[in-house]
Amino acid sequence: MKKILFALTICTLTACHTQEEGMNVEEPLQYCVSQVNRALDNLRDSSGNYDYTMEPRNILEGETTWNRRKASAEEWCSGFWPGVLWMTYSYAKEDCIRQVAEGYTESLSFLAKQPAYDHDLGFLVINSFLKGYEVTGNDEYKRIALAAADTLATLYNEKVGTILSWPRHVKDYGGHNTIMDNMINLELLFWAANNGGSETLKDIAIKHAETTMKNHFRPDGSCYHVAVYDTLDGHFIKGVTHQGYSDSSMWSRGQSWAIYGYTIVYRFTKDVRFLDHAQKVTDIYLERLKETSNDWVPIWDMDDPRGLQAPKDASTACVVASALIELSQYVDEEKGKTYLHAAERMLSDLSTEKYQSREKNVSFLLHSTGHHPAGSEIDASIIYADYYYIEALLRWKNIVLEKKS
Repeated sequence: MKKILFALTICTLTACHTQEEGMNVEEPLQYCVSQVNRALDNLRDSSGNYDYTMEPRNILEGETTWNRRKASAEEWCSGFWPGVLWMTYSYAKEDCIRQVAEGYTESLSFLAKQPAYDHDLGFLVINSFLKGYEVTGNDEYKRIALAAADTLATLYNEKVGTILSWPRHVKDYGGHNTIMDNMINLELLFWAANNGGSETLKDIAIKHAETTMKNHFRPDGSCYHVAVYDTLDGHFIKGVTHQGYSDSSMWSRGQSWAIYGYTIVYRFTKDVRFLDHAQKVTDIYLERLKETSNDWVPIWDMDDPRGLQAPKDASTACVVASALIELSQYVDEEKGKTYLHAAERMLSDLSTEKYQSREKNVSFLLHSTGHHPAGSEIDASIIYADYYYIEALLRWKNIVLEKKS
């Protein structure tokens, strides 16, 4: 496998600096390839083989290699590593990376054959099989994704108008629960409806987005993490948090899911209601970011009273940067420039010594926060941060730079 020398990458890396000609994404992309190759070396067993059923999840402070978890419907992050590999292959075109991407992706094939555990089926399949299908056109990947979309739709409650996120937590919350993260999973339904699946899947996705838009947001555009609905008649009961600081706070990653999710919905519907809402939830995020952060990477919850002493969440910045690159293409020219500038600054900060892992470990980034209230993955390298980081870099290369050329 062709290697990009890690030391050389570090010596030449000066971050995604902003210049008149725009952001230099080649250096951070080459850095990502280098880190993936380092990680793959560490993931081999003593015989030189990979256990494709064990998917990378996190690297905690002081550690150097990925902690892995068994690929399963219960492990919502199982699809991110295959997606990282597919995106890396799409850039580097190294056959060895493609072969490993196939192995980690196909270890999730069981998802097409079992009932839905929860809404995260979308994350699992979008990030692995859909990314793989985009790169390879593999019909088996398409078949699995279509089957998974039908399975995800079984969690839809017509009386409520949303997909049930956590069947296991209905009693805990006192009703049908829908979390903001679920907006990301709508992409699987929209995609399936456009690629041979039932048109009903698109109807479900639109209704979910409409109901969420009505009940899941405060007047300023900030969102609750969890919306709870009456299971019998479907009326909205309350908005609460699960991973945020409080029920009334702005949990940063939750807001990023809203930005990314409504951008997706507009992509597939071209309904101006969703474009307007995508801008509303973006604008409050950017406003609060300026108030609460000393750079373009937010603290984990923008209402944490510790302020700048609170842990950062690099994963949020990655999700938002990726979303803003796409959203900038849909809005008017002035707003588009604002969003692109914000995305560029986010990627610039993420690509500095402060946030890149570099020689510290084999991930792309440091300083993400997983589940702060549970004390889980605080100030860690987390696989979904890497996923959205390389996705954002590739979007800049393939959307922004392509448009300029």
